[in-house]
Amino acid sequence: MTRTAKIARKTSESSVELEINLDGSGKNDISTGVPFYDHMLTAFSKHSLIDLKVQATGDVEIDAHHSVEDVAIVLGQAIAQALGDKSGIARYGDATVPLDEALARAVVDVSGRPFLVHSGEPAGFEYHLIGGHFTGSLVRHVFESIAHNAGITMHVELLAGRDAHHIAEAEFKAFARALRLAVALDPRVEGVPSTKGSL
Repeated sequence: MTRTAKIARKTSESSVELEINLDGSGKNDISTGVPFYDHMLTAFSKHSLIDLKVQATGDVEIDAHHSVEDVAIVLGQAIAQALGDKSGIARYGDATVPLDEALARAVVDVSGRPFLVHSGEPAGFEYHLIGGHFTGSLVRHVFESIAHNAGITMHVELLAGRDAHHIAEAEFKAFARALRLAVALDPRVEGVPSTKGSL
């Protein structure tokens, strides 16, 4: 079974071409036009073991928002496509990840029910400009866009943190590790892991 996806999306604001392999080794080739986002997606790929290729261009001269959002939308769609009917997956995953003073926890349910609970970031984090292009508010927006387009329930909680870069990176890495567990194939799971028979 090949769990891969390749999706292209073009709007008046951005152009995105994205490929994933859920059963990869964390290989990646990422260019979004937003350097800090490239850094976060590289960390996501490396720690989820999902091979990820992203080539995106957009109106970053206006704001990074459109490019960041559209890549997250496509990433969510690609995860959903690559999962297929979700037969044999573990379904649930959780991880707690430190980065120096920052500590983040993520819990994922590949449920088919999109939902995000995101909490714990310090007051003012959403206004902080990281790397000159990426505002703190985009962290939540990325998770929200992925969750809604992948059809997953996601809880992300910051337990500690002061440095904005560390906070964002700990959250991305925690999500990566949790998703890695949730999409993993479990040989003991027969069919779809749901009493309803579908996810």
